This record gives sequence, structure tokens and C-alpha cells, in this order.
Amino acid sequence: MTLWQLETTTLGEIVSRDFRAGVILERYGLDYCCGGDRTLAEGCRKRGVSVERVVSEIEALDPAAREAPEQDPVTLIDHIVSRHHAYVREMIPAIQHHLAKVAAAHGARHPEVPFIEAKFSTVAADMSLHMVKEERVLFPYIRALAEAVSHVAPPPPDMFGTVQNPIRMMEIEHQEVGDGLEAIRELTHGYDTPADACATYALVLRELEAFEKDLHVHVHLENNVLFPRAVELEEQTELMARGLKCGRESE
Repeated sequence: MTLWQLETTTLGEIVSRDFRAGVILERYGLDYCCGGDRTLAEGCRKRGVSVERVVSEIEALDPAAREAPEQDPVTLIDHIVSRHHAYVREMIPAIQHHLAKVAAAHGARHPEVPFIEAKFSTVAADMSLHMVKEERVLFPYIRALAEAVSHVAPPPPDMFGTVQNPIRMMEIEHQEVGDGLEAIRELTHGYDTPADACATYALVLRELEAFEKDLHVHVHLENNVLFPRAVELEEQTELMARGLKCGRESE
């Protein structure tokens, strides 16, 4: 892609085309998940980053090694649940335990730590409920849409009016969690380890940083890959349903 084309391409689309670009965008603080609808130029202006420098790094990626995200919605759902949901569930109790220890040991000298602990508790509660809603309601419905398209069958029972309604809610919740982790990043000065930090303090900062990076990939796969595919599937089932109806009426 040319400089102009990359500048006017959204951050989410850039990563959808080449997953390795996510590492570059992360390095410059460019949010490609919750803020994935911004163009590269807009994101760079917001962060005060040279768009030419970012473009040059993206263009330097080896095209032969490009990793395209999995487009099959069922396979993608399985990946999200087994990789990202499982990671979140594994890390939440570990991070909360470590934050509690750090707050008890360093809270007096580092008054920001109790705020970090409280903010992460909110993130943890929100993410836990969010994943349950996805796994029990939205993801099964998307699977049913994919099944209907695959077998040229009637669409599943209408639960939402349109699948875009729960998708919008999930995207709002993604933004809220992303904002919470961004606040933690600011409170920790970019996960910078204080000079007087103990081993647990240093560990939990690395855990929080990894948690945020995983969330960026997690949300990108849903917002920019799975959810648009779900909307396409719904449109396909509606077209098929009209075709089946017309076929019955002509008999």
C-alpha cells in the first residue's frame, strides 16, 4: 500500500490485513481495537506520532510472512474462547492477589496502588460478566447463523431484532474495559517499575501490561473480524429466507 492509502486506512483494517502490524501500532500507543475505526493519520495525530515513521515500519514487514486472521466465525469463536477468555480467567485472580499484596506493602509510599487495585477490580468484574454474555448468548447465536448459511437453512429464531444490537453493547463494554486499563497504564506511568519496588510489585506490573496487550488482540478479533462477519452472516440468512419464501409461493 502507498503512504496515502495507509494514512487513510483504519487501524483495525491495517491489523486485519497483517496481524504483525499490531505490534508496531502498540509500540506507538495506537489503539487498533477499541479505537480501530480511526484512520492511521488520525491515530498518529492524537498520539503526536510521525505517521511517516509508522508507515515505513509497516511497509517493511515481509509480505511473504503475513498472518491473516481466521475468517471462519466458528473457528474464530473457538480461538477467542480457548485463548483469550481462558487467559483472562486465569490472570484475573493472580493479578488481584498480587495487587492486594503490593497495596498492603507499598500503599503508604505509593498512594496510587490502591487506585490501581480498585480500577482492576472493576475491569475484572466487567470482563467476567462480559465473557459470560458472549459465551452463553451472542456466540451461540453467531454459530447458529453460520450453521444456517452453511446448510442453506432458515435463520435461527430472532433474539435481538438484529445481531447488531448485542454487538453494539459488546463494543461499548470493550471500550469501557479498555478505558479502565488505559487509566491503569497512566497511574503506573506506562507500567514503569519504581526504584523501591519489591519482586511482587515488578511482577504485577508486567502482568498488567501483558493483560492489556492481550485485551487489544482479543478486542480486535471481535470488533474488527468476528462482529463484521456476524453482520454479513445475518444478511445472508435474510436473503436466503426471502429466497425460500419466494420458492414456496411459486410452487
